[in-house]
Amino acid sequence: MTTYAALLRGINVGGSKKLPMADLRALMTGLGHDGVRTHLQSGQAVFTTDRGDEEFLAAELARTIEERFGFPVDVIVRDHTYLRAVAEACPFPAAELEAKQLHVTYFSAPVTAERFAEIDSAVHLPEEFRLGDRCLYLYAPDGLGRSKLGEALSRPRITKGVIATSRNWNTVLKLVELTAPEA
Repeated sequence: MTTYAALLRGINVGGSKKLPMADLRALMTGLGHDGVRTHLQSGQAVFTTDRGDEEFLAAELARTIEERFGFPVDVIVRDHTYLRAVAEACPFPAAELEAKQLHVTYFSAPVTAERFAEIDSAVHLPEEFRLGDRCLYLYAPDGLGRSKLGEALSRPRITKGVIATSRNWNTVLKLVELTAPEA
């Protein structure tokens, strides 16, 4: 059995794509997953299963949500080992920053620097970003809501062909904790 986190993109934001967490837990339990828990209302669920791989599990959950609730939702599924590695590989001094200043954007597939070539990093300083394993780390000293670099990084032509969903550093660490094997 492996414990995974499902990251749902764009639910329960601004009154659209409403998906109550109790309904999500019930749906995932109905798919045969064990120990389903949710974190916050913004689309994180943790579950254990011994069937399928990350891509299969994400596609199955996305398809079932659309069938049940009538709207599409992008889903990324990642296991504890990956989530821990992302947290440990942070290129910014996470312990010295406020959680609102540091974000991770998870991608459904690997991305290369060429995808971000049009972004002039010097224009956005002191904001910075670095690529990781199927993720991007964003340092935004004034928070994501005011981040011009965050806005540039999320443009459709930049994210074309991949699912991209961002989480603040507190959520990144909480997902590592929630997916950790029990001692």
